[in-house]
Amino acid sequence: MTISTVPPDRNPSLSSMRYDPRLQVETRSDEIDLTSGLRLIRRRMVMIMAIIMVLMAVAATVISGLKPTYHAESRLIIHTPLATKLGTDESGRNDPLDATSETERLLSRSIAERVIRDLRLNEWPEFSPALQEISPIDKIRSMLRGWVDSEKPSLPIRDSIEPIIPKYYKALRVWRDGQGDVIQIGFDARDPELAASVPNRLISIYLEERKDSLRGRVDAAEKWILLRIDEQMGRAKAARDAADEYQETMDVVSNDDAQVEQIKSIMELGERRTKIEQSRAEARATISALEATDDPSLVLQNMVIPDSIAAMQRELRAQEQDLERLLETYGNTAESVVDTRAKILKSRTDLSLATDRYLQSIRAKLAALDHEDDAVRSALAAAHEKRARSALAQTELARLQRMADKEQTALDKLDEQRRGLAAQAMLPGAELEVLSPAAVPLAPTGRGRLFYLIGALLASVSIAVTAAFVVEMLDNSVRSFDQMAGMSRIVPAGFIPHLKRKDRRDPSMLFGSIQDGMFDEAIRSVMTSLKQSNGGKLPNTIVVTSAHSGEGKSLVARSLAIDLAANGIPVLLVDGDLRLGNLDSFFKSELKQGLNEFLCGQAGMRDIIHHHPSGIDFIPAGNAGLHRRVRLTDAADIVAMAASLGQIVIFDSAPVLASADTMHLTALAERTLVVVKWGKTSRRAVEFCLHQLKTARNAEIAVAINNVNPNKHAMYNFSDSELFVSSLRKYHEFEQRVRLIPSK
Repeated sequence: MTISTVPPDRNPSLSSMRYDPRLQVETRSDEIDLTSGLRLIRRRMVMIMAIIMVLMAVAATVISGLKPTYHAESRLIIHTPLATKLGTDESGRNDPLDATSETERLLSRSIAERVIRDLRLNEWPEFSPALQEISPIDKIRSMLRGWVDSEKPSLPIRDSIEPIIPKYYKALRVWRDGQGDVIQIGFDARDPELAASVPNRLISIYLEERKDSLRGRVDAAEKWILLRIDEQMGRAKAARDAADEYQETMDVVSNDDAQVEQIKSIMELGERRTKIEQSRAEARATISALEATDDPSLVLQNMVIPDSIAAMQRELRAQEQDLERLLETYGNTAESVVDTRAKILKSRTDLSLATDRYLQSIRAKLAALDHEDDAVRSALAAAHEKRARSALAQTELARLQRMADKEQTALDKLDEQRRGLAAQAMLPGAELEVLSPAAVPLAPTGRGRLFYLIGALLASVSIAVTAAFVVEMLDNSVRSFDQMAGMSRIVPAGFIPHLKRKDRRDPSMLFGSIQDGMFDEAIRSVMTSLKQSNGGKLPNTIVVTSAHSGEGKSLVARSLAIDLAANGIPVLLVDGDLRLGNLDSFFKSELKQGLNEFLCGQAGMRDIIHHHPSGIDFIPAGNAGLHRRVRLTDAADIVAMAASLGQIVIFDSAPVLASADTMHLTALAERTLVVVKWGKTSRRAVEFCLHQLKTARNAEIAVAINNVNPNKHAMYNFSDSELFVSSLRKYHEFEQRVRLIPSK
């Protein structure tokens, strides 16, 4: 649609016109629309430049405060002392040094404190917070922290080393070169000599600390082992004394001859007892045999008997043989036979008596053997008991002696360890080979300020462009009719360029002062659109409204009335915003009655209609306190009266989303014009506003986009972006010609 420069005529009939916005052609996901990105950057150039300037100001402040930093570095290798590998005993310290552990020793707190004190880092503002000036950022940070934390932060103590420790560790770096044993020590400082002094001083302090640490460890170990030796000597002496005392108390024989004599005595007693048992068995057998028979002579033949009894037994046997020979010769009564038998009887009697005496002697011998056996058994039991006691004593004595030997062995080992510690105390802690000592750096490290400024500029540009894209993505306001293409039954009424704030506040600017400008052309175009959408004739009743307040509906309504009056068309401008209307102040009238009074029945129609010298009849809103008692159906009388006088009624209604009165007025009007503010009104608000108005009256609704910035609008990729280009050029050419007229 183009803005017509020809004033519209009320009489000719115009064909019905409908605006079909061209739909945006969506790019595929694999395509990059560079034109849209450039347009976006052009649109948001002011915002982008503002963000860049703010960020660069902050970055320049920070970068200007940067001071050059110098870096010094030393490289070294820590070896195990060679002397520790030459020892032949196992007590030598032959374990290899761990480079990682030595690196941690270089970073120890004690070495850090000595370096700080020796080099007086507390006198350098770089490391001492007490000497540093508090930056504005730190002041703001402390102020914010004070709001959150009620406790006041403690001020840094000048002589305290605690605040310097973190600064020192931040500037110091100790690391291993790859997987090797080379250790690098680097330090950053603003003074080049200080940067070189710290690594070199750290190395010397490390050697001293290593030596002192080893000496302290050896002294502590030696003290501990001496205590152990004293304790072990006591235990060894106690074990020896216990063994000696036991040997004396138990009278333990320790030589082998005494033990042999004890064994020999036991064996002899055993043999003796065996012989006694044999003799006793023989005596018992003899006694049993003699007691079991009546004729001892028969028994004595098979036994070992004394010689006297044996002689008597031989004599008896000889007499019996003589008797047998005599009987063979003589009879029983022969004198020789009788004498022989008498001799045999006497011999038998004598043998019996001798046998009885022998039996008594054997019994006496058996009793003696029994007594002797008891004595031998007692002696053997005593010998065995003595032998058993001696064996137990020997075992206990051997155990005590082994314990004494064990304690003595432990004492010998402790003494050997003490000698080993004494040998280790003479060895160095570590051998250090400095490959390259730290030298005074000739040039600062890092990038220059120009590099940081360029980096800050690039980062600021990136942040600003990103912020512009985010703002653009979050922007849901209406800027073109293409964005309302999906809304049904709407008629695009055109674009209205923005006026300067002083022009909007000064009514004289609307009454003929800028009628040749773009704003007047846009108002005429809106009126033409309303005429075309109404079948080619101007509508008798027009309701001008908006979704929210502050979108320029009153300005558009008054401009439409002024345009109609300028073309000689009778017009009645009614302030339909019954609560917030200010039409009387616009026309600078001091009217007391208005639409509220008429709708409440407190004033007549002629009392509320006022005439302005520009040819516009208007009705103000009146007393806003009467709003709750009005009857909007009486507004039809105003429409009927204006129709009878041939006037076009323009209602400057309240916003749709702020008052329900607008829907009542749209039911009386032929056409409704919704004013949308360019770049402010959201599409959601427009959709809801149109939905409310369509509910009130099922008719097409005209929509005008107000407060359009032609230059910014041309930067968008809408189908109507070039709408103002030609008109803007013609307007500038016209202004130049007007300015040149007085000079001619």
